[in-house]
Amino acid sequence: MFGYFYNESMRRMTIAFGQLFNNIQIKRKDSSGSTIQSIRVPLAYAPKEKFLTRLDQQPDLDNREFAITLPRMSFEIASIEYDASRKLNRIQKFKSVKTTADGKILDYNYMPVPYNISYTLNVFTATAEGGLQIIEQILPYFQPDYTVTINAIPNLDIKRDVPIILNSVNYEDSYSGDYTTRRAVIYTLTFTAKTYLFGPASTQKVVKTVQTDLHTNTTGDESREVRIEITPNPTTADADDDFGFTTTITDFNDGKTYNPTTDSDE
Repeated sequence: MFGYFYNESMRRMTIAFGQLFNNIQIKRKDSSGSTIQSIRVPLAYAPKEKFLTRLDQQPDLDNREFAITLPRMSFEIASIEYDASRKLNRIQKFKSVKTTADGKILDYNYMPVPYNISYTLNVFTATAEGGLQIIEQILPYFQPDYTVTINAIPNLDIKRDVPIILNSVNYEDSYSGDYTTRRAVIYTLTFTAKTYLFGPASTQKVVKTVQTDLHTNTTGDESREVRIEITPNPTTADADDDFGFTTTITDFNDGKTYNPTTDSDE
């Protein structure tokens, strides 16, 4: 039943989320207030447990394992949940026309499905001051949400504004450990991205003419009495254009053909 397709929707959302925190910096100053060092905080997609394990690593020339240097930041997907409150009409379509050697082909995709993707952002620093610098560069932008624009389906030029909501901020400080334990100030921020997931794209020929035949005979021997034809104006218009339509009505009872927008009813 299900065929292969991959729109990279969640991948694009995850990249956009990471880009928000890709330029966080820490500055260290001397007693006079002059900046003596500026550090761009490294960011990686990784679980929190991996960084906590690396904090306690000691130099070992055999396996080349070293403790990580702080500050660091990491993020990961925590959960994916369907959001019924944002469900849209599923029969509506996004459409885009492409020109091929065989003529006009219409690419289309049905309305997407709303999902909430939860992300966890972890901040690791060796000092309380460093952690405060990082957090203060993040929190003012979320009130409580920050909206990013995602190029969801490039082939159809579908762009979506996705609000990213800050849910909580948790603080942890391991200062109470023994003398051999490295101190780590850890902030854990949770976010929810209200995004959409698209299904597989499809193609069809561009419809140039719509024809409808009408009749009122109910004796069982129905025959057309009126034919209504609608064509784009001009006929060279694509599905992306919006110039208007030409309607032609043919009455087979009296043999007349007229355009209701230009001809009278007589």
